[in-house]
Amino acid sequence: GVWSAAFSPDGQRLVTASSDTTAKLWDAASGECLHTFQGHGGGVWSAAFSPDGQRLVTASSDTTAKLWDAASGECLHTFQGHGGGVWSAAF
Repeated sequence: GVWSAAFSPDGQRLVTASSDTTAKLWDAASGECLHTFQGHGGGVWSAAFSPDGQRLVTASSDTTAKLWDAASGECLHTFQGHGGGVWSAAF
């Protein structure tokens, strides 16, 4: 299921975090899926936009957080070192 959802700062996009190990970026007006962010090894509990809407951060039960380019879907960095799941993401 979907565990969290957050609008982009301009309200035009929505990011959802899911138990299927992905986050998805949606067009808020049409409902079209713009991108699926893959790379976590466990459910994605939380996702958030940067204040400028250019990046996303995701938090996962796989003990990592990831920083993504919102336009390309590229993973820019994986934050490791937690001993348990990362439950929340925020900028």
